[in-house]
Amino acid sequence: MVTFHPPFGVTPLHLVAYLVLFLDFCLWAPDKVDSLIADTEGEEVAWCTKPGRGTRLIPAGALRGVQFMKTPDYVQVVGFIDQSLINIKPGDTGGELDPHGADLRGNPLGGLMYSTAWSNGNNNSYQQVIEWHNFMGGDIFCLKACDPAGPNAAKFCQHIYDRIGCLYNAPNTAQNGTFESCQGDNQDYPGIYTDPTGQVQTYTQPPESLGAISTMPYQPKVPASSNCVTYTSSAIFAALPTPSTATPASSNSVRSSGTRTSSGTGPSNTGSTSGGSGNGASPTSLAFSSITSLFGVALAIFFLS
Repeated sequence: MVTFHPPFGVTPLHLVAYLVLFLDFCLWAPDKVDSLIADTEGEEVAWCTKPGRGTRLIPAGALRGVQFMKTPDYVQVVGFIDQSLINIKPGDTGGELDPHGADLRGNPLGGLMYSTAWSNGNNNSYQQVIEWHNFMGGDIFCLKACDPAGPNAAKFCQHIYDRIGCLYNAPNTAQNGTFESCQGDNQDYPGIYTDPTGQVQTYTQPPESLGAISTMPYQPKVPASSNCVTYTSSAIFAALPTPSTATPASSNSVRSSGTRTSSGTGPSNTGSTSGGSGNGASPTSLAFSSITSLFGVALAIFFLS
């Protein structure tokens, strides 16, 4: 366990998030039933696939498809989920969580992430992941954690495109009903694309005052993947409770970070997102969750060797 002394005099009520390769990961989600991501960005808690983390457990059957991807510069998990089973209100198209937030204290508040993804097989050697982003909502999730030693971590894990979701921030080939772990190439930096004339362009996200984003000047290029290994859903659900027995535990997490209304697309759905952008034209990056307590600090831990 990593001990963290939170900034700004906040009493630590730690959030801990785990992602163990394909079968062991966590997602950020609310602690109270029927919550909106926009209203709970600062206080999300960890929901994990396996017990023993001190977190809530994602109920068996909630995950409908998962793709884990490791690339030269980042790792990401993307998937389809019945979000009502992790306290996200049905129909909520969600939002973005990242270590920055409007006030630079992170969403969740004080959120930190640690990983062994780049520790050469030493699962006890953690590195803090400085740059990451996580989109939840629209019954999809995506989370990307960028190599802290990588020179372009901030570019791959860009956090300014909170209104266009998973499709544009973490392009992927995740499929509903498929559970797989792959290696992959790096994506283009979010927001950077090549137009029909061959010119490299940078997309500028419009202000929310102009309303929902209904058109985009480009479609993201999905990076190539290889060495994919397919699993049955039972492999990931093995240690989970069934939905009928999973009762969300209450938590004293508190977070406040204003609301944003955004538009985007989900793996196959589009809509407006509040509090960030939980949409993407396809699910792209799995999110980490963690346990939290009042005014909690988020510690996300990737067990990725």
